[in-house]
Amino acid sequence: MTVSNGQEPKDNGEHSADSAVNRAPESQTVAGLAAEYAQKAGLHRNSSGHVDMLKSAGGVQGIAESIVPGLVFLVAFTITRDLAVSLVGALAAAAAFTVARLVQKRPLTQALAGVVGVGISAWLANTTGKAEDFYVLGFFTNIAYIAGMVLSIVLKWPVAGLLFGFVRNEGLDWRKDPERLRAYRLGTWIVVTVLALRLVVQVPLYYMGEAGLTALATTRLLMGAPLYILGLWVAWLVTKPAPQPSKPSSSAD
Repeated sequence: MTVSNGQEPKDNGEHSADSAVNRAPESQTVAGLAAEYAQKAGLHRNSSGHVDMLKSAGGVQGIAESIVPGLVFLVAFTITRDLAVSLVGALAAAAAFTVARLVQKRPLTQALAGVVGVGISAWLANTTGKAEDFYVLGFFTNIAYIAGMVLSIVLKWPVAGLLFGFVRNEGLDWRKDPERLRAYRLGTWIVVTVLALRLVVQVPLYYMGEAGLTALATTRLLMGAPLYILGLWVAWLVTKPAPQPSKPSSSAD
């Protein structure tokens, strides 16, 4: 057996026993750090060691929090054609999810972020008087994420590696392996493609004005959490490590 620096350890019973005792807490620490980092990054690992796609997207409630305010805005504006009423409805829906989390005693981070996002979007639309401006903030958010991910690829610190590497207990060791680095760069490009696709589809609809509002709102819903989960799943599959060949067991003569 070799250690991490490639040297053979000394065959010493006491040393081996001490190493075995020390390795267990160390492996637990690495696993704990991996789980903590992945959770803070919004990724969750299931019992089989894979990414839980639904939970990583915030679960059913988290997905609803990202979809319902925009849906309420669209339905209200379609029925009333009143921008103020529609914006109030969207804000009320976002606030309701925050209250629900308070009652459930669940973390408020995602709900509060949703309220802030809906609030800024409502302010933009109310300021310009254009319903389509309710969706402008999402464009700039996508651009910022694309810029950050492309930069991570250029610097050889691809975001997919930073996230998936910890979920897989690879730590940062994948950066030392050209094949793993290449795989994680490809995985990051997949997520970038998802974000760029949103802009390609939605920006032309935005410039159509109110005539393109229904299509813009609909594509925003479809290309939000559902497309994110799909992109995350594909990136996870593409970056899956190649199976290690099993060593043939030696038999005694």
